[in-house]
Amino acid sequence: MTTEIPLDNPRRHTAALNATPKGACLCRAIARRQLADWGVESTSAEFAQTALLIVAELASNAIRHGRVAGRGFELHLCLTTEVRRGATLRIEVSDCRGDRLPVLPAPATCASDGQSGRGLMLVDALADRWGTLPRDPNAKTVWAELDLADAR
Repeated sequence: MTTEIPLDNPRRHTAALNATPKGACLCRAIARRQLADWGVESTSAEFAQTALLIVAELASNAIRHGRVAGRGFELHLCLTTEVRRGATLRIEVSDCRGDRLPVLPAPATCASDGQSGRGLMLVDALADRWGTLPRDPNAKTVWAELDLADAR
C-alpha cells in the first residue's frame, strides 16, 4: 500500500541561518535531516542528493551575493503532492538583497578553469523549475522545484 502526502497538509520546514560559510553548511545539514525525516532519502537517494546540491548552491549564493551585514538568510522546504504531478519538493532560499537578482550566465562566459560562476547553471540543469520572487522589504527569494512521482 502506497501512502501519499495529503493534498491539504504539505510538509514544511523553515530555518533562519547566519549569512556565513558555517550557516551555509548548517543549511545543507538541516535540509538533509529534514529530507530523511520525511522519508525522501529512502524513497529516492538520487532525488535527495540532487535536492541537497540545489540547497547548497542557493545557500552559497545567498551568502556570497545576498549578504547584508548583521542579517541572515532563510531556508524553506515544502513537500507537497498534486494529483497530476505527484510529489514536489520546493526549495526556497531568501536573502536581504532584493536589488541583486540572480542571472543565469551564458556557458561561454564561465572560464573552464574558474572556481565560481557555475552554481546557477547547476540549479538550472537539475531543477524542474526555478525562479525568483520579490520579498518585502527589499529582499528576494530564489526557489527551485524538483518533481518526484513516487514519494511516500
